[in-house]
Amino acid sequence: MRNLLRLTISLALLFVLIFATLILPDLFSQEKLIEASFYSKLENKSVQCQLCPRRCFIKDGKRGFCGVRENRNGSLYTLVYAKAVAIHIDPIEKKPLFHFFPSTTAYSVATAGCNLKCKFCQNWEISQSLPEDVEYRFMEPEDLVKEAKASNAPTIAYTYNEPTIFYEYMLDTAKLARKLGIKNIMHSNGYINEQPLRSLAKYLDAANIDLKGFSDDYYAKLSEGSLSPVLRSLKVLKDEGVHIEITTLLLSGFNDDEPTLRKMCLWIKDNLGSDTPLHFSRFFPMYKLTSLNPTPVESLLQARKIALSCGLRYVYIGNIATDQAENTYCPKCSKLLIERRGYFIVSNNLKEGRCKFCGEKISGVWN
Repeated sequence: MRNLLRLTISLALLFVLIFATLILPDLFSQEKLIEASFYSKLENKSVQCQLCPRRCFIKDGKRGFCGVRENRNGSLYTLVYAKAVAIHIDPIEKKPLFHFFPSTTAYSVATAGCNLKCKFCQNWEISQSLPEDVEYRFMEPEDLVKEAKASNAPTIAYTYNEPTIFYEYMLDTAKLARKLGIKNIMHSNGYINEQPLRSLAKYLDAANIDLKGFSDDYYAKLSEGSLSPVLRSLKVLKDEGVHIEITTLLLSGFNDDEPTLRKMCLWIKDNLGSDTPLHFSRFFPMYKLTSLNPTPVESLLQARKIALSCGLRYVYIGNIATDQAENTYCPKCSKLLIERRGYFIVSNNLKEGRCKFCGEKISGVWN
């Protein structure tokens, strides 16, 4: 009897061991190799990635700047397909999107990696990591869409790190989401080439683009990038009919001087329209800029005044608490339309997308 009991226990332990070594890794450590989109094959098994403005030349066995696209025997592959390192359900106001489906939630997903190296990155633990250096959950696009649907979130947000680098994963998910009536949004640095962006935009409903500064010098020093590709991306999204909002993180002494801000705001007005929501966000010491001080509140309030004086109609301030920083006011009668506290809406005086006091149409997607 004892021998039978011991045998039963041994078999049970063996089953647990087999499950742990074979099944669990499939759930949390799978790799699904998907050939990358937008690249050219060159001589000697080299390739050139065409996804973002870096257009990396990649030798066999090497990776591009982003660290997540690898040349294997002359073909380029994505190393982050279905590898979700972050999945959360957020208020859509956190993206931030203030003029798109207010008071709803966004099923939010990210992988590892980025194609910029911002010294002030708030999500640097994943954006500046290689895929093999972070834990992830293996989630096929079908699984993401199924979970989003079950959560009753009307949108899926591609966010936290740079969605461009998990382009194939994002696009496949977005196509499935569209079929089920789920909207697709992304928070991006806009550092992507025109052709892939136009292909993606067919399935995008809204985007918040980080316009980090308004000079190549700023981009080069703090993000190892350049300005013009971001401006082109904003115009492409506008042309494709995607709802656009912009976020600019203000760093005191770097990108908050009046001439630069005025030039940026006038560009937004002239190229995207005065109804484009602009979010100025307060910097706090982070990543490689821990020696800098937080952005003075006065600088953020002054930036908002400059933007309004340039003709932008919806200007917000993030990461500070003031009575007006995150509220939406009617550009015609100046009445309070949407009152916000953090990521939550306290009152909403919109009626079918119009000011209920004067009838002015308010730009946005109001569900």
